[in-house]
Amino acid sequence: MSRILTVGAAQLGPIARDETRAAVVERLLHLMRAAASHGCNLVVYPELALTTFFPRWYFEDQAGIDAFFEREMPGPATQPLFDTARELGIGFYLGYAELAAEDGRTRRFNTSILVDGSGTIVSRYRKIHLPGHDSHEPWRRFQHLEKRYFEVGNLGFPVVRAFGGLIGMCICNDRRWPETYRIMGLQGVEMVLLGYNTPVHNPPAPEHDALSNFHNQLVMQAGAYQNGTWVVGVAKAGNEEGVEQIGNSSVIAPSGEIVATCTTQGDELAIARCDLDLGRSYKTSVFDFARHRQIEHYGMIVERRGALEP
Repeated sequence: MSRILTVGAAQLGPIARDETRAAVVERLLHLMRAAASHGCNLVVYPELALTTFFPRWYFEDQAGIDAFFEREMPGPATQPLFDTARELGIGFYLGYAELAAEDGRTRRFNTSILVDGSGTIVSRYRKIHLPGHDSHEPWRRFQHLEKRYFEVGNLGFPVVRAFGGLIGMCICNDRRWPETYRIMGLQGVEMVLLGYNTPVHNPPAPEHDALSNFHNQLVMQAGAYQNGTWVVGVAKAGNEEGVEQIGNSSVIAPSGEIVATCTTQGDELAIARCDLDLGRSYKTSVFDFARHRQIEHYGMIVERRGALEP
């Protein structure tokens, strides 16, 4: 019997710097209710879904930075998401800036959580591949200071049993690195959830700008196919505070095929009925890691290649 998980990719349009948490949460709730009305079991929101993408500005005042962070989850502003999820029996993935007290100090992470249909957090992920820079570079059209405002995630790439399958998470730049998918793939992951905020313009390499959408789809489709898993990638899109961000939120099958996608740059829902058993034929044939991924030979290959290099 097929295991069907109906997923809503809940893309967001721009969030203004002065937009309140309450206003943003109401937008998220609208998408959640729409997803539930279409029979979705799970709705997936973008990275940093509660605020504008604040790392594009340089702040010196720590209190000003921390205003973008959540000190608890759920908190007063986000409790309606959990209450509505419980009422509707729908789960959700949510990306946000997390302020955590750990090891006797305050720590800050770019985080996502997975919440089930009872309104319970069942998994947490903290972004590992932080892009951008950590120092003030005022000559840029906009900055990308994730390395300044966030620590590298310390939870690894966990895969949990939820929604009738094995679910993993990552965030934005993580999607570009093959080890992200492979670490979860080695745990048997059947669906990877990821949110992103990705500008069209890449200041260090503007020659890549015309390929932004292509590269976004390329890495998600490759990760899905090479690991026999569904991938649900969801954007915060459009012109946000003068910075154009890509959309193309998509649901991608284990075959690497895109089965649902958003077509606007605003709040939009793309829905797909995902058979979690669809990845089995890939996991037991061309990507059967136990039979074909012969790790003991990798060192020999690297050693021989090194011997040929000058």
